[in-house]
Amino acid sequence: MIKTGKELATACLNVAKNYKTLYVMGCIGAPMTAANKERYTQNHSYNQQTVRQVMIRSATADTFGFDCVCFIKSLFWGWNGNKDKTYGGAVYASNGVPDVNADGIIKLCKDVSSDFSSLAVGELLWLSGHVGIYIGNGQAVECTPAWKNCVQVTDVLNLKQGSGHKWTKHGKLPWITYGEAEKASPANSNTSTISTVSGLPTLSIGSKGKSVKALQILLIGNGCSCGNSGVDGDFGNGTKNGLIAYQKKVGLKADGVAGPQTWGSLLI
Repeated sequence: MIKTGKELATACLNVAKNYKTLYVMGCIGAPMTAANKERYTQNHSYNQQTVRQVMIRSATADTFGFDCVCFIKSLFWGWNGNKDKTYGGAVYASNGVPDVNADGIIKLCKDVSSDFSSLAVGELLWLSGHVGIYIGNGQAVECTPAWKNCVQVTDVLNLKQGSGHKWTKHGKLPWITYGEAEKASPANSNTSTISTVSGLPTLSIGSKGKSVKALQILLIGNGCSCGNSGVDGDFGNGTKNGLIAYQKKVGLKADGVAGPQTWGSLLI
């Protein structure tokens, strides 16, 4: 059982550094066996997207699936990387830790603040719909479809420039104790989140296939029309216009090309 913030940070870093992981919505550390792939490609509309289906079905059996908050809960529930267990060794809702979502877990925290000038190692980091864990030295561990599409070490943009998120709040989880907070000077910059996803093709006018369909589904889901073509797997002017509208909406370069930053933004 994890008892301190430092133990939680160490456990998070161990998973990020030593295990194969994949972002899978609603997954609490399950190994990507054939049975679990079948289960998780059906359990949530996010996982049913073509691009996510391909990623899940392509994962090796020694890959463990998590989403952002399930990663944190799994560690408290005893996840230990056991490939022979349905949930990698985690026991659902055990050790007094309830099953809550990302926006619910911050509500359970103590000393919640939007002031990032001091953070204790192991604190929860939160922005709407997403969470991570602070591990010290201006870094976090989080499970996100952005960047490497897995459990990974990222920079806390509230404290330093780099590749990561600018978080909205942080707080102390109620199930563990914390040491002295680190003193830091939050970064006074407007560094924006740079989201990239490896392994996805760059798409533009003339592209065709399942990846284009996935792009079209994501654009429409974000309120950006792909014209009369809809979801047809053909990247024409309608899809380009919808993509440009989305890029403008989220502050990306509006070039009508679906590159790593656009994919990362759509999939986060």
